[in-house]
Amino acid sequence: VQLQASGGGLVQAGGSLRLSCAASEHTVNSYAMGWFRQAPGKEREFVAHLSWSGGSTYYSDSVKGRFTISRDNAKSTVYLQMNSLKPEDTAVYYCVASDPMLEYSTDFRDYEYWGQGTLVTVSS
Repeated sequence: VQLQASGGGLVQAGGSLRLSCAASEHTVNSYAMGWFRQAPGKEREFVAHLSWSGGSTYYSDSVKGRFTISRDNAKSTVYLQMNSLKPEDTAVYYCVASDPMLEYSTDFRDYEYWGQGTLVTVSS
């Protein structure tokens, strides 16, 4: 499984960004997918999870209502739409994939595959 995240950049507080994760063929509809982030000096933090069926989504409390995870099977791509961005959202964002039977987990150790990360910087 190969994951390639992109779409990060510099945005002002209140703005929006959409991250993309291009995955190897048939990955996004065969694995549970998700996003984690890591801010400087902090531990990796769960952001969002999409079940392999695509029928369930989960979010951390800090992003719920502002971020949306979705996928496009035809493009084998997972997205993270981020709205109403805050300075505290500044971090490197990682696309992840896990065993399809994983319904939901906030523990980074449950996700076997990681992309290279894309930096999101939100200015105040």
